[in-house]
Amino acid sequence: CAVHAPPPRKGQPPVLVDADEEPSRGAAALPQLRPAFRKDGTGTVTAGNASSVNDGAAALVLMSAELAQRRGQRVLGNIVAFADAEQEPLDFPTTPTLAVQKLLAGAGMRVEDIDLFEINEAFSVVHLANQKLLGLDDAKVNVNGGAVALGHPIGCSGARILVTLLHALKNRGKRFGVAAICNGGGGASAMLVENPDAAPAS
Repeated sequence: CAVHAPPPRKGQPPVLVDADEEPSRGAAALPQLRPAFRKDGTGTVTAGNASSVNDGAAALVLMSAELAQRRGQRVLGNIVAFADAEQEPLDFPTTPTLAVQKLLAGAGMRVEDIDLFEINEAFSVVHLANQKLLGLDDAKVNVNGGAVALGHPIGCSGARILVTLLHALKNRGKRFGVAAICNGGGGASAMLVENPDAAPAS
């Protein structure tokens, strides 16, 4: 679908964005891209499997169920539990696994109890490594694409993956989802959310 973006300069007309330019760049050039970190030829992270630089902003409203009910607010999701984990900074790509394991243990749940996962991927390897370590079904992870496809706006990626997850749960009629994100300092955060429309009536 076409989207009108703000004008690039004052006095100019809005820009009509009606095509995603990313797929048109083609896969043929991917093997020729230079590694971003290791310069000795052994690196595997390149511009082709890393998220692009994106602008973004987000604002989320957090309130108690009682207050939402009193105000007649539509609840998009319920926070069930959250957890943080950390390890050596060099190992940051796999820290989401530690956060998810801690989260699920605290909630008394198993990986099999979760319908969908949203794992941020500054680099594709983050998603792939954590999916493998946690033993996740590919059909349950980043079902609308990850940050390599959708973008990784620093500072609002946590909100982006959480809202993406909540909408994916709602659109599929699923109940539980886990969002996880790492940071460059060796830490990671994970959150377990519930789609209120799929929860059993109390």
